[in-house]
Amino acid sequence: MKLLAFAASSSKQSINKQLATYAANYLVETHNNIQSEVLDLNDYELPLFSQDKEQELGQPELAVAFLDKITQADAIIISFAEHNGSYTAAYKNLFDWCSRINPKVFQNKPMVLLATSPGGRGGASVLAAAMSSTPHFDGDVKASMSLPSFHQNFDTTKGIIKNEELNEQFINTIQSLIE
Repeated sequence: MKLLAFAASSSKQSINKQLATYAANYLVETHNNIQSEVLDLNDYELPLFSQDKEQELGQPELAVAFLDKITQADAIIISFAEHNGSYTAAYKNLFDWCSRINPKVFQNKPMVLLATSPGGRGGASVLAAAMSSTPHFDGDVKASMSLPSFHQNFDTTKGIIKNEELNEQFINTIQSLIE
């Protein structure tokens, strides 16, 4: 199984990228048949989407390349950063470009949606939005989880969730991709 993981964030210190990486690494380490690739949205930076830009540029190579990564994957993990209760501009912009190329962006791939933040709600608002919209773009969401209070619950040195109860919930969540 080829697993694609990424954070819906362009932060170079993204806590959501740390969470997505932990998820991918855990599945690779515990299952012999899984290979993973963790993408960085900074590698897919595009001009702000508009119909005028689309008419001018057509289908940008970076949007096509991102969609190709989804096509090649067997399963997807996305960890959403929350900006003012919604998606980050970087993710939303890339998604808008991709959805114009293929409205079924997620191509019926099994997915796990995650979110985290420094606060006690752990990106719950953006996760709820993603859970609601992803199926409309052909995402087969198997499970989701919000990790609250990232800095209290995640060991950044070891790259793991240090709260045992939350870690067990997390493992059960990501395992749903292979069940």
